[in-house]
Amino acid sequence: MIEEASKLEAYLPLSFQSTKERDYMRFLWEAFNTNTDHGKFQFAFLAYHMLVMSFVYFNIWQIKLIRRSQFETAMIGFSKDVEKDLLAASSPFVFSTVNERTVLRFLKLIQCDNGKIGTYAKLVDERNDTAHANGNIFFNTEDELAKKLRDVIRVVDEIQRHSEAIILDGYREFLLASRDPEERENVDDADQVVEVLVKQYYMSASDIECCRAFDIGTLQGEPGFPAMQALHSKLAALYPPTDMEEAA
Repeated sequence: MIEEASKLEAYLPLSFQSTKERDYMRFLWEAFNTNTDHGKFQFAFLAYHMLVMSFVYFNIWQIKLIRRSQFETAMIGFSKDVEKDLLAASSPFVFSTVNERTVLRFLKLIQCDNGKIGTYAKLVDERNDTAHANGNIFFNTEDELAKKLRDVIRVVDEIQRHSEAIILDGYREFLLASRDPEERENVDDADQVVEVLVKQYYMSASDIECCRAFDIGTLQGEPGFPAMQALHSKLAALYPPTDMEEAA
């Protein structure tokens, strides 16, 4: 795998709610690697773009769960049917039914301004250019593809940094909602972290890194603090920092 490409893995979910979703993401990685190995760099880019758009859908899904009222407000202008489908969605991949340029507007809810969203939309345009039968081969070498992937990763990293505040809000809500082992979804701390936080919120390694940095002391005055502290410790135990994080 091209080194630049592998960096995307840190921004993609560690677990999925269904095997179908997991298999789909594996399929895209396999398509990217196979086309790269055979020098079909243009098709490799198409697979990679689909992975990146999936990353965008996962981020918008987190916005939908954590900032529901703002998400609903952002749908002004959508048809009633589309609005109903998005609100009732049980998977981030439902966002694929919306025009990609349009769905990027939801990133305004994490303070991505119009200039940045315009830059992100150019990635969609570039994908469209490579996907059409226009007689052009846009990536003739691995170096050309690697250069484009570096640009893409910079965009992904920027979106992730804009997501940090909402991830922290969601994590705080998770801890507060999970402080009573008898009332929450799972009595076991590990099961609660994995099944409710990581899977339902489609948490990536980068998201988990953000959660580990959460100041648990800010909840010290809340009822059930020991249970929340135990969950926070369990998260750190289940998902310790990677070598790359420690080096940074």
